[in-house]
Amino acid sequence: MLDATLTDRTKRLLTAAGRSEVPPFMVMDVMAAAARIEEAGGHVIHMEVGQPSASAPKVAIAAAKAALEVGRIDYTSALGIPSLRARIARHYRETYNCTVDPERIVVTTGSSGGFILAFLSMFEPGDRVAVTVPGYPPYRHILTALGCEPVLIETTSETRHALTGDMLLAAHRKTPLKGVLVGSPANPTGTMMSREALAGLMAAAESEGIRFISDEIYHGLDYAFPAVTAAELSPHALVINSFSKYFCMTGWRVGWMVVPEPLVRPIERLQQNLSISVPTLSQIAAEAALDGRAEMEIIKHGYEENRRILTEGLPKAGLTEFLPVDGAFYLYADVSKFTDDSFDFTKRMLEQAHVAATPGIDFDPVHGRSFVRFCYSRSSEEMHEAVARIARWLA
Repeated sequence: MLDATLTDRTKRLLTAAGRSEVPPFMVMDVMAAAARIEEAGGHVIHMEVGQPSASAPKVAIAAAKAALEVGRIDYTSALGIPSLRARIARHYRETYNCTVDPERIVVTTGSSGGFILAFLSMFEPGDRVAVTVPGYPPYRHILTALGCEPVLIETTSETRHALTGDMLLAAHRKTPLKGVLVGSPANPTGTMMSREALAGLMAAAESEGIRFISDEIYHGLDYAFPAVTAAELSPHALVINSFSKYFCMTGWRVGWMVVPEPLVRPIERLQQNLSISVPTLSQIAAEAALDGRAEMEIIKHGYEENRRILTEGLPKAGLTEFLPVDGAFYLYADVSKFTDDSFDFTKRMLEQAHVAATPGIDFDPVHGRSFVRFCYSRSSEEMHEAVARIARWLA
């Protein structure tokens, strides 16, 4: 009886908290399955992971090496190295002709750290925050883990899969919203919002006191038309960005936010307690990376060529329907004429054609079983080979 009681107490001690009950990020499972095929000698075309295949800018790597030669890498200010914050503010002037006070720049541990800081500083447990589907899964999962309620708003082709002010206000009238988060260019679709669409959505949100978060991590990777930053349209928006995608620095884990002035000190307190500061070496490299845009533009042109290969080649292979491929490095394809189970579709495509892609159910619990996301951030030769493999597999 005593042993049974001790066992029961031990189980209770080791039971995970309910807030950890979030779904896995399925793309990581696809990566693991692809790795097993490669360990057995297979050659997989990787189109599942949303990260560049190129290295960080040479100037960033050189700056990190130089810092290591000094030897001592200390904590920085919780808000980030002042020179990096000033350099990011300059980036807004040069890229968007937009003036941003460096004091409103917060350096973060990638965009993921930015989402956590943003949600903690802007929302209380139980607050309802609108996100679009299809959309990046950690939006929903982080909100849920923090006790907030993600409100899924389905986008359609009528609005080029962008959220509109009317759609936002309709959801708000049903049950009030405290916030909304949008990304442009978007993951998993690659679609973008025009200046007019973004401005209209932000105006609708502000008219009802709905806090606005703009995920701009794929800025710089825009092909159909130039990306617009929410920082240019309103001082009340919170912008999240990162060096991960355009600057090819995923593993360096460094990003930034442009925050409304009243949130600077609250976010500083959170950062002080949650992480003290962002890794210093990454911040040094990131500051240098902003001077490596010429090198990154060459890589971007490679993505544009890959985009052309897929948009021209996949319809001939049998995948004729996909969402507008405006930016980022994603193509979101409709596979409903082949399956009603995108997880099974991607599993078989990996096993039989050795092409790895991500099932849509990772991004959309509503219609994701009919879609697959392809990432085209690798070489053009691999994209040609992927199209050929898919064509043979679907024939």
